[in-house]
Amino acid sequence: MDLYKYENDLKEKGYHIIGGCDEAGRGPLYGPVVAACCVLPDGFKLDGLNDSKQLTPKKREIFYDYIIHHTIYGVGIVDEKEIDKINIYEASRKAMMIAIKKAREQTNLEYVLTDAMPLFIDLPFQDIIKGDCKSASIAAASVIAKVTRDHMMIDIDKKYPEYGFAKHKGYPTKAHIEALHKYGLIPGYRLTYGPVKEMLNKWYN
Repeated sequence: MDLYKYENDLKEKGYHIIGGCDEAGRGPLYGPVVAACCVLPDGFKLDGLNDSKQLTPKKREIFYDYIIHHTIYGVGIVDEKEIDKINIYEASRKAMMIAIKKAREQTNLEYVLTDAMPLFIDLPFQDIIKGDCKSASIAAASVIAKVTRDHMMIDIDKKYPEYGFAKHKGYPTKAHIEALHKYGLIPGYRLTYGPVKEMLNKWYN
């Protein structure tokens, strides 16, 4: 599939400043959800660009470095407290809205493509199922969001190395669950998520 088809079709319709939006971090037990809105310049090409989950960590880092130096982008971060308060779906949408706002501070955004997320914005938009595999700007946003969040988890790992955040990035792996039960809760956990909620119920019931 032509990864630039959505953007090229929109340009033929008269839209030239198109932001692709995606998020990272819906599934982890720990940390924020991070979204990015990325505007690709005319003529942008990055061979091998794809949904960040389809790329190796090394390739993600290389692409991230290239993308942030060759595009306009905004990043939105919603923390675990807000996730617990409004749920992860709404938190993901909120992170995207923040990212879009930051992108709009830098350019006159005309249209937004998102990875399967309807938005409440005063711009035309299209939510595309599996958009991170179908649109270059969404794929680029997915790389920015994923690497930004991974870097945050690597920083947390320096403070709490026993939890292994640098490896699992907060996702509920076997090693993470074992560390959680061994060392207990620290600030940053999503208290409404199953394994964390079960621990709290066990302690307080």
